[in-house]
Amino acid sequence: MKKKIIRHLRSAVGYLLVCAKWLALAALVGCVVGPLGAAFGLALNWANATRAAQPWLLYLLPVAGLGIVFLYEHLDPDGGSVNQVFTSVRERKPVKLRSAPLIFVSTVITHLFGGSSGREGAALLLGGSVSGNLGKVLRLEHRDCRLMTMCGMAGAFSAVFGTPLAATIFTLEVVDVGSMQYAALLPCLLSSLVGVFISGRMGLAPEAFSLQAEVTATPLNLARVIVLGALLAALSIFFCELLHIAPKLYKKYLPNRYLRIMAGGVLILALTKLLGTTDYNGAGAAVIEAAIDGQALPYAFLLKMLFTALTLGAGFKGGEIVPIFFTGATFGCVAAPLLGLPPQLGAALGMVALFCGCTNSPLASICLAIEVFGGRCVPLFALACAVSYMLSSYFSLYREQHFMHSKLRIVGVRRIHGIWTESDTAHSDAHTESK
Repeated sequence: MKKKIIRHLRSAVGYLLVCAKWLALAALVGCVVGPLGAAFGLALNWANATRAAQPWLLYLLPVAGLGIVFLYEHLDPDGGSVNQVFTSVRERKPVKLRSAPLIFVSTVITHLFGGSSGREGAALLLGGSVSGNLGKVLRLEHRDCRLMTMCGMAGAFSAVFGTPLAATIFTLEVVDVGSMQYAALLPCLLSSLVGVFISGRMGLAPEAFSLQAEVTATPLNLARVIVLGALLAALSIFFCELLHIAPKLYKKYLPNRYLRIMAGGVLILALTKLLGTTDYNGAGAAVIEAAIDGQALPYAFLLKMLFTALTLGAGFKGGEIVPIFFTGATFGCVAAPLLGLPPQLGAALGMVALFCGCTNSPLASICLAIEVFGGRCVPLFALACAVSYMLSSYFSLYREQHFMHSKLRIVGVRRIHGIWTESDTAHSDAHTESK
């Protein structure tokens, strides 16, 4: 009996020590990436405001692109993608520290001169790079460095967007869909909370919208939301494939990186002048707000997808998540009235459910809806996300995202020749890809 008590005491002490260790490390990560994320968000706000005040900057977009290519070609030829962080978490390949300042500077340049991109994807790379290398400096073992990388991802995402719960759950579920590492829950959550606290103190306001429409969950409204979720799933497939095809087409017809990014800059400039508006340059926050208020052009979502694909495919830097919000909000605002739903609610559902379909992160999407829209109509948000998740199949915004389980049955999946297929034996080897 005495020995058993001693074993329990030792176990309890062990748990407390590990908990204390990760509380300290997570707080440290939050204190490091929080200011970086806030500085990044504030720099992007400045870039977008400056471009709006100085429209002539758009004419320099092709030249600015040359600077981005030069930086990456000489400092990190294969860098600049959030897929690097996914590989780091899964395969113990730490992201180079130089990736942090490069993605920071290149994304600000893209926004300043009128490229169409977001910020959250870049924030994931920024936070993951810094925190993973911080783990190496502290001489942590490989598995702990991977967890440090996840903490950095969550902390930076939260600092930039102001949604600690969504940032935490997104980090846990996005790398390997269907297999959440709950051991990372406490560290990632603390990093997110510290990061968003610091960013708020530095003056970066969290993203939040006032939803001016509320619909009860009647059977008819549930059916309407299911149809909207299905449409958003189809749109997510199209958007993901467009973002993957664009760089391939650029490389096919313009193998030279410098010519490629200059051509992309010229195309963005020409389209902007042809349309006579800068709504599709930068992040497009004003258009998202207008859509949430119930106003959007019928073709706005198509143009934003085109602008984003041309920008990122050419080699400009930034994230894809804010363009997803733009596309989903404008599409939902237009489609919802056709189904008998208020345009304001349709925009909100579209913003969240398209994010879910593109990233395959349903729980994070529901948390996002709660934090951004104040907890209104949560069952409808959850339903739209569930439908979008299931019907978006195995398409993904991220090439290094792996699926652990089928979306249709309780079986595993494995990737064979680049295609995810169901397999009852896939649970143990879903990380491996047949050659």
